[in-house]
This record gives sequence, C-alpha cells and structure tokens, in this order.
Amino acid sequence: MPVIKPVFIAIASAPIATGGVITTSVSPAVSRYYAAIDAGMIGATVTTIPAASFLDDTDGPVTTLPAVTVDDYYNVYINGVLQQGALSTLTTGSLVLATTDLAAGVPVLLEVASFAGATSTLTTPPTISAPTITIIS
Repeated sequence: MPVIKPVFIAIASAPIATGGVITTSVSPAVSRYYAAIDAGMIGATVTTIPAASFLDDTDGPVTTLPAVTVDDYYNVYINGVLQQGALSTLTTGSLVLATTDLAAGVPVLLEVASFAGATSTLTTPPTISAPTITIIS
C-alpha cells in the first residue's frame, strides 16, 4: 500500500506589538571647577593644569577630576570664553589645553556633565498579537 503524504500551503501574518510605555528618567550631575593659570603650567606646546590646582563649587580643593565616559561631556572656559572641544583633553589627573598663548592669572573654568544616572523602565508592557495562519491548500 503506498503512503500518501498530504501537502499544505499556508501563509502567516507577522505579530504586531501595540501600546506599551517606557519611562525614562534622566538625572544629570553637573560639576564645575575653577583654576588660575600659573607660569609653571605653560609648557612648550601645551598648558597642563593639574587636578590639584582646581577648586570645586564650594571652594574646596580637588584631588582628582571626574572621569568622562561616553555618556558625559565637559566644557572648558578660558577667561569666560567657551573653547572648542578639540582644544582640550581631560583626565582624572589634569586638564591639558592645546595652547601656550596664556598668561599667568588667566581663569579656567571646567564644567563636567554626567548622564550616567539615566534609566529606562518598561512601565506598561505592549500587547502583541498572535499571527494569523491561513491555509491555502
């Protein structure tokens, strides 16, 4: 007796997600630091301001500067003027300025904004439809 194998052709719709709510909280932490340039900071090609030369917003001494991650940014103001980002390098130990055209006593302000505290939570899950399967033959 031969075996007859049935063959079916069917199509299915893709599931569809509707609704759902994601709640995102962003709590930036902004820190500001002040230093005055002295002659010993001005090198042959760059000006290096050690972390210990900075004061924080409460006039407290600083031992290390914040580590900047991909979620953060920093601004440098020299004599109150915002500088281009490519003209400075920030590490936890120092701020390096790509210039030697500064005089002793010039004020430098460093502003660091951190967004590491951002969180997202799925507060209402989406409704996902079941696929519709249609048998053609």
